[in-house]
Amino acid sequence: MRRVLVAAGIYNLIWGAFAVLFPGAMFSWLAMAPPNYPQLWQCIGMIVGVYGVGYLIAASDPARHWPIVLVGFLGKVFGPLGMVQALWTETLPWGFALNCLTNDVLWWFPFALILRHAGNEFLADRGDVELPPEGPLLAEIKTTLGSTLASLSASQPLLLVFLRHSGCTFCREALADLQRRRTEIERQGVRLALVHLGDPDAFARLTADYGLSDVPVVWDPERRLYRGLGLRRGSLAQLLGPKVWWRGAKAFWAGHGLGSLDGDGTQLAGVFLIQQGRVIRRHLHATAADRPDYVALSRRPEVS
Repeated sequence: MRRVLVAAGIYNLIWGAFAVLFPGAMFSWLAMAPPNYPQLWQCIGMIVGVYGVGYLIAASDPARHWPIVLVGFLGKVFGPLGMVQALWTETLPWGFALNCLTNDVLWWFPFALILRHAGNEFLADRGDVELPPEGPLLAEIKTTLGSTLASLSASQPLLLVFLRHSGCTFCREALADLQRRRTEIERQGVRLALVHLGDPDAFARLTADYGLSDVPVVWDPERRLYRGLGLRRGSLAQLLGPKVWWRGAKAFWAGHGLGSLDGDGTQLAGVFLIQQGRVIRRHLHATAADRPDYVALSRRPEVS
């Protein structure tokens, strides 16, 4: 996969550079009238070359950078469709179709295999796997205060809120909800803590904006705690289904806004109530748009 993407990247850079430097050469070879505006052909060359840079980046980790491969694959599918229409209407000569064979059709099969591999990696992460005991994990992972989650939950219950990436409007909505209902949560003798995936400095600025800078935080870029407590990546429907779009639009217009992707954009969120180093209540988000009742989740179980 890496070799395929490196080859695609180099090919695109060469083809793009040729189109930019010699915009009339291909038209001359095919005995076609040169374009009235060669800058447009040079612009196409620039776009193809930029794709080459993307493929070289994707070659470092094809499964992780699957969106780059997907965008390239879509272009390689839609381009020939336009070429078929041009050949059918005889607006372009058949010789011009050689571009599609080397630029697009040649790469269909390897790009499709890379996308299938990325899909298999994604589904494997979401599948049913044996989870490690949560107790040792909570006793090992530390917050920004230097204390472990288990030790923080020893004196009082801990409401541990796992967030999506900080650019997500639902992450910002969750922080706003926690800010608004923090007093009610703490009135029940429960302490609040947050878990996130992205850049620590950027997240610190975000929590400060919501008045939560004093809340203990766990930075989990490798998703050890997410996976250890059963939080998985979402499916396409869970991340981009119609209800998610509708809720996202409402959250956006409510003022929560959007930011850049900072962390794993496919990760789902969740909420856990921890006491004495043990999970006593959990809420796993069914979709990216879930909006749990944090006060209800922080209530201590009835003791019989």
